[in-house]
Amino acid sequence: MTRKYLFALVFFALAACDDGALGGAEGYDGADDSPDTERYQHHPVNAFVDASEDHLVTFAADVDTGSYTLMRSSLARGTLPPADSVRVEEYLNFFDYRDAPPADDQTPFAVHLEAAPSHFGAGLHLLRVGIKGYEVLAEERPAANLVFLVDVSGSMNDTNKLPLVRYALRRLTETLRPDDTIGMVVYAGSVGTVLAPTPVRERDTILAAIDQLRAGGSTNGEGGIRAAYALAEAAARPGSVNRVILCSDGDFNVGATGETLLALIDEYRQRDVTLSVFGFGRGNYNDRDMEQLADRGNGNYAYIDREAEAERVLVRRVTGTLLTIAKDVKIQVDLNPDLVARYRLIGYENRDIADDDFRDDAVDAGEIGAGHTVTALIEAELVDGFAESDAPLATATLRWKDPAASDRVGELSVDLRGRDVVSDFVEASRALRFGAAVAEFAEILRESPHSEGRRLAEVEALAARAAVEGDADQAELIRLVGLAAGM
Repeated sequence: MTRKYLFALVFFALAACDDGALGGAEGYDGADDSPDTERYQHHPVNAFVDASEDHLVTFAADVDTGSYTLMRSSLARGTLPPADSVRVEEYLNFFDYRDAPPADDQTPFAVHLEAAPSHFGAGLHLLRVGIKGYEVLAEERPAANLVFLVDVSGSMNDTNKLPLVRYALRRLTETLRPDDTIGMVVYAGSVGTVLAPTPVRERDTILAAIDQLRAGGSTNGEGGIRAAYALAEAAARPGSVNRVILCSDGDFNVGATGETLLALIDEYRQRDVTLSVFGFGRGNYNDRDMEQLADRGNGNYAYIDREAEAERVLVRRVTGTLLTIAKDVKIQVDLNPDLVARYRLIGYENRDIADDDFRDDAVDAGEIGAGHTVTALIEAELVDGFAESDAPLATATLRWKDPAASDRVGELSVDLRGRDVVSDFVEASRALRFGAAVAEFAEILRESPHSEGRRLAEVEALAARAAVEGDADQAELIRLVGLAAGM
């Protein structure tokens, strides 16, 4: 074991002596890089669209949750989250809406479509698209070949950064199967492999490597990513899950960044090595780049704000986190312009796809893991007499690639007829009503023009009425809304 960790000890000594010189940052918008500065990407809020001019809503699936837990972290610090940190879809997709899974193994999804009068938009209706992926038992998933890529730069020296990373990686290691393998690359001013791919049956060796992680130096994110991808590719086994798991605050200040770094991730994605990104810490946190890296890497993005979130993502939902059941999942909702006057998609601004690209399978989209849910809400103004119509008011179509063979493409469509729209919001499912509260909470926090005049007390009351008894995540949302209202 001494030889195995000799390089690690030398590496950490070098990192601690690193002078922390800053490198250039392609694609950055001039934001201040000083401590207590965080980076978020601004996305204009979706406007209403005239259905007679464009009746198609097309976007990529998204199962990320980082925006929601960043908000929770902000409220715990006594502040409201930055408006640009709020992505409505990541608030919606944090929750389990208890949608039924597919009835058979012919398709990886079940699609649920419903509509009701909008609680917050006078004269408008709310359409909910709910997608539920099939479940996979832990013992039935393919073997996992994982490489932990850990940022050990000086910016990771806070108690809510590297110590929390060590906890998260320990818990993931303890959850994995004996035939899974784990390697580990660390990076600061330099890059080093501190653990060759090792079977999880040798847990003591892996846990010892995790426990030795220490922080110091500047941040060569590009070098670390290159080394981790190379290690994962070299250890890949046929049919296995080959993934790099990046743990960082995103404060890359040495090496390539921006489009150069994203192009590298694109290259490995096409070679079936994916990238998941777990963010840690606040003060200099780079949400903008972390989310983009995960999107381009065909993985998922989560912000780990506490030990309980590590448990949720890496223990209770580990199969969904690791196992992709569908690649490049696109959603297109066709709204009948004879029944819909105008509409707006709530959130998903950075997941927009051109309508003509829906069946272009070269266009990258979102990935869905086993058991994952995706929820989208569309607010619409319906024409008089829609409730008597037997025609489809909306048709939701999913298109995806088989993760084992990208040339196998599937499609699934579900209709909602005008007569199937419930006449009162209180008659809608709990999923639609709770989702409406979550979306309005996010809209208020992001200072959306569509939420002007709305009060968080009203959101809190609606969430309390719609929440499922015993659902801890939904109960916490109610508490967080109340906390935000007090600020």
